Amino acid sequence: MTEGSFTVMDDFRTLDATALAELVRGRQVRPIELVEATILRIERLNPALNAVVTPMYDEARRVAKGDLPNGSFSGVPFLLKDAVSPYSGSRLTQGSAFLGDHISDHDSELVERLKRAGLIVLGKTNTPEFTIMGTTEPHRYGPTRNPWNTGRMAGGSSGGSAAAVAAGLVPMAHATDTGGSIRIPAACCGVFGLKPTRARNPLGPDYGDIISGLVVEHAVTRSVRDSAALLDATAGPAPGDPYWAPPPARAFRDEVATAPSPLRIAMSVSAPPGVTVHADCVRATHDAAALCAELGHEIVEAAPVVDNEMLNDVIDTVVSVGIAWDINHWARALGKTPSTGSFEPLTWAVYEKGCRATGPDYLMAIEHLQLVSRKVARFFMEHDLWLTPTVSNPPLPLGSFDSPSGDPLWGYNRDWQNCPFTALCNVTGQPAMSVPLSWNDEGLPVGVHFAGRFGDEATLFRLAAQLEQARSWATRRPPVHA
Repeated sequence: MTEGSFTVMDDFRTLDATALAELVRGRQVRPIELVEATILRIERLNPALNAVVTPMYDEARRVAKGDLPNGSFSGVPFLLKDAVSPYSGSRLTQGSAFLGDHISDHDSELVERLKRAGLIVLGKTNTPEFTIMGTTEPHRYGPTRNPWNTGRMAGGSSGGSAAAVAAGLVPMAHATDTGGSIRIPAACCGVFGLKPTRARNPLGPDYGDIISGLVVEHAVTRSVRDSAALLDATAGPAPGDPYWAPPPARAFRDEVATAPSPLRIAMSVSAPPGVTVHADCVRATHDAAALCAELGHEIVEAAPVVDNEMLNDVIDTVVSVGIAWDINHWARALGKTPSTGSFEPLTWAVYEKGCRATGPDYLMAIEHLQLVSRKVARFFMEHDLWLTPTVSNPPLPLGSFDSPSGDPLWGYNRDWQNCPFTALCNVTGQPAMSVPLSWNDEGLPVGVHFAGRFGDEATLFRLAAQLEQARSWATRRPPVHA
């Protein structure tokens, strides 16, 4: 696997997807060489990480040897999360035994766009059952382990994807986000994770939206420019979409190359009552604020004022109803009847809670979330960005959210306390990102969270690229790495 002085096995681990695509275009490396190198890495490191749960090696080899489209990432290896987006001919399980070994008979619109970009999917990544938790520890597949410390969680629900990118298996991987599921694992694994604006990427053909717009799809990436270029390749409405995000003024990859004007950045570290933010997360946020100030931005201590207790209650209603809908959706598709023995106790408890909610309960919750969105939008009329910790703690030990017998929702409730900052942007639809700027004394990554105005990924990409240049995380390597 050598051409000239370039050795795929030695150098692939250090390159982002944009650089790999340039090598393919320059014929310095062939797609099949990248695929074979990635397979070797997965086979060697996945036993320690449990990041990939459905290998797709034969399909990847077939695609790599064929005529690839002339896309922005032609020939680059990629991993797909085992949730939301079907890939025709591949297993889709949502991390649940209930789906068995269901094989998708079509591609999602997003998968079609990933294929047109030239990406080669080598497998599906681990996710908690029905993507419920902020840690990836499904009973069906077992836990994904953090490459910085394999006794710690990788975050969730896109934990398998984040661990795979952090460990150098692939330069970027698909991720979804309902309440922080791109940003939480990005923070836990020390990679870049941007949640795009609501409806920036399409969810068709199976869905118009999911859970009234809380769910979005994108990726976790090694570099900022990969995230921007990938969003360029996938963004935009599909025919029949119920709504879509405002079109960007120009390509997102062009924003990465543009320095931001001086920004007014609100900063806060306070969590809702009853939630304690770890000193490492507070320190990382203040450090990020200081770095932004050094780069010429104005930092003010401020935060949107919302009724957190009411907000948590209505989010809980919307999410639990969404889980109940998702399970019933699959029950109908598979011709099966949901029963307590088919799911993890926590999933079944959330399902029952969702089934108990009434139609008026759901609509009242949506109305409240829309009122909160308007209040938060007014806050962003005075501030360009809002900086907080991404999560309340550095990566916690595996099993930290295991519920005791007789109280299946205990872990679910504790999980929400670990991520009090991220879900608001799913409510409002705003873009937000976790940036890996800090590591604590234990060598664990501690991400910081920036939220932007609705439709304004451009400002986030500009600042992220500036931060990446000022304090690059690309040279950091976890103990488990390719």
